[in-house]
Amino acid sequence: MILTITYAQSGIIDFESEKWVIRNGQVTEHLGRKSFVGYAYLAEVEFENGTIEVDIAVTGHKVRAYPGIIFRMQSEDNFERFYVRSHRASLYPDALQYTPINNGITSWQLYNGDGFTAEVDFPPNQWVHIKMEILEKQARVYVDNAANPALVIHELKHGISKGSVGIMAEGTAYFSNFQYTITDDLQFEPPPLVDTVPGLITEWELSQAFKLNDIDMAKYPNERLLSRVEWLGVSSGPSGLVDIARYTGRLGREPDCVFARTFINTDKDTFLHLNFGYSDAVSIFINGECYFSGYSTYQSRDPSFLGIIGYFDEVSLPLRKGKNEVLFIVAEVFGGWGFMARDGDAIFEYEGVKRIWETKKEFRIPESAVYDPIRDILYVSNYDLYNFNRREGHQSISQVLMDGAVKHLDWVTGLKNPLGMTIHEDRLLVVERGGVAEIDPASAEIHNRYPITPSGLLNDIAVDSAGNIYVSDSRNNTIYRLSNGEYEEWLTGDAVHDPNGLLVHGNRLIYGNSGDQYLKSVDLTTREVRKIANLGPGFIDGVKLDRDGNYLVSHWQGRVFRITPSGDVAKILDLSVQGIYCADFEYLINSNVIIIPTYFDNRLITYQVGR
Repeated sequence: MILTITYAQSGIIDFESEKWVIRNGQVTEHLGRKSFVGYAYLAEVEFENGTIEVDIAVTGHKVRAYPGIIFRMQSEDNFERFYVRSHRASLYPDALQYTPINNGITSWQLYNGDGFTAEVDFPPNQWVHIKMEILEKQARVYVDNAANPALVIHELKHGISKGSVGIMAEGTAYFSNFQYTITDDLQFEPPPLVDTVPGLITEWELSQAFKLNDIDMAKYPNERLLSRVEWLGVSSGPSGLVDIARYTGRLGREPDCVFARTFINTDKDTFLHLNFGYSDAVSIFINGECYFSGYSTYQSRDPSFLGIIGYFDEVSLPLRKGKNEVLFIVAEVFGGWGFMARDGDAIFEYEGVKRIWETKKEFRIPESAVYDPIRDILYVSNYDLYNFNRREGHQSISQVLMDGAVKHLDWVTGLKNPLGMTIHEDRLLVVERGGVAEIDPASAEIHNRYPITPSGLLNDIAVDSAGNIYVSDSRNNTIYRLSNGEYEEWLTGDAVHDPNGLLVHGNRLIYGNSGDQYLKSVDLTTREVRKIANLGPGFIDGVKLDRDGNYLVSHWQGRVFRITPSGDVAKILDLSVQGIYCADFEYLINSNVIIIPTYFDNRLITYQVGR
């Protein structure tokens, strides 16, 4: 998107200028420059889109100062914040952090991972340049004048808003050369697909805040306490997160809590397998009885424990026929106040998608499935990486009948942790450690081997119309091409990062590039790379062409997408909540069926895809 509406450039703003509102800090000298230590902002600025730049210096690797930029500040309690954890730089993937500030609460424990945190090297005792670019709901951060952003923020949680800009640190860190530019003349790629988690409990009623010392979290609230509650209807986000700070602030420095409730109706007595996350403490009641209490504050479990929210806990709740009340008491100490909940047995099936059959759990980490139309049979690779009794070179390919019955579990043995497979000219080509094995299906023997050395994690395979073989190396960020038994590093560079799934479609090679979350295509002649669609966080595994000319693509974590050649994405299957993986699947064009190797789940599952 490119817009050009307005432009204003500040130039470097002296920290002794009256434009600054200094809330905590002072002007000083550091590393030969006039600099500022503390927290200050420019009250008269109405910043929506544009750039913000500043140089930051910290005095050591262990300094915990959290220096960074605040922007779109609507009040001192509501703004967007980016900062650096210099003490975690080069060690952890959260040295850079974006978080919204709502009602004065910094919610970093609720916003972690893709789009919120990133790793970076941040050397001490020198000036490091930080540049932020902000456009509508997106932003990106460049560190130390790098050409590529270190952090891409897909969705600013305050939405499109305006406000002042400034700098903030909570310890000894120094700022220099602060400036901003107001402009809409920026270009961002579309954000990744927003994936809705299956089985979410999205609708809640939320109370006002109470002092935790006045509440017994082990007991269901009595009628007198409930009579004081002012219930507010709230909805979760796509992940199921309810960020409590959006609706209420803290009452003081002591811990606070809120009540959150929802109602579940069922036509019979049953159990709800509840997956949930919380920050910082929770008690869960079903129909007035407590079934879970937990404590997840920063450093409460060990010195390195962060208390990041996620679906890390579960409990079985007995539901009676009729209406059931689920009530959470959620307490906050610091770092983020929120909760999330979902049905742990939920799956998502797009309209027309229907499970047909599934095997028993008898494979050994099945990674790839391939259909042999000549023999009307399936081949399944047993990656078998984690069985230490079977060393590399003792893995196998299974033969499976089309009704799911296993004909030969160890049809061909002697493979080296086999992964992706394809059939070309009645030869089964199997990616294994260190190269490609060629199997004769008629004799069930390994006919030849084509080494690719050195290599990292060879993963998937595809063959073009000329017989050239393409193999992805997820660890070495390379796609190899084998021709007449010889290999070359065919595609490398910035466009290839953690490649896996491969598919030849016409004169283009389609590949899953998990490093930047894109399904991409590359011209087989010119090697020109194009982006097709951003699938969001996940490892892109299987890639197939369906009967309508669309791409079927799996996320290894348990999702399958249908993607048009123009890049429109629709999720058609999601098994991730149940922990069922979707590895390198097969697609049967005549029956419109996908056959999914479930990896750790050790099964094959088949689905009618529908339209």
